[in-house]
Amino acid sequence: MNTQKYKSITTHDMVITSLLIALVFIATRFINIRLPFAGQGGLVHLGNVMIYTATLVFGTRKGAIASAVGMTLFDILSGWVVWAPFTFIIRWIMAEIIGFIALRGGKNGTHMKWNIVAIGISGIWMIIGYYFTEVILYHNWIVPFGSIPGDMIQVLVSGILAIPLVKTLQKTPFVLKSVH
Repeated sequence: MNTQKYKSITTHDMVITSLLIALVFIATRFINIRLPFAGQGGLVHLGNVMIYTATLVFGTRKGAIASAVGMTLFDILSGWVVWAPFTFIIRWIMAEIIGFIALRGGKNGTHMKWNIVAIGISGIWMIIGYYFTEVILYHNWIVPFGSIPGDMIQVLVSGILAIPLVKTLQKTPFVLKSVH
């Protein structure tokens, strides 16, 4: 059996992951703008900055857990409970996409080109995922299109903010000892 694949979780890993969950939640809950032109959706927040950062700096596993749990907590505690199961899946897969593109094959999240590609593709996944979530929740194929501009703004702004943050964090001694 390949024990490297089933690496144990340390207390350090749990603490870092818990802090990342809190950062995703706080950035989503308290740093957001509701867009007036979007119907049901249109909440632009900085939670994605934390998702991109958590995954690119600390790895796919920590990023996926922080993304899914942090955003799901936001949904549950902010009156969007019906969205929670969809958010959990969408956000977990977002982090997996980022990790697959930017951290695989010896890449360690330090290649700006791959980071941008990973953020872009994960953002497309998020937009598609939430479009179909709205279709399911609101039983309408047209209305969910109103949320797409806000989702696009969210991905773009978050990506622009996350790239320099990731680059800076990757140089810090704490992160160098804590990664992947």
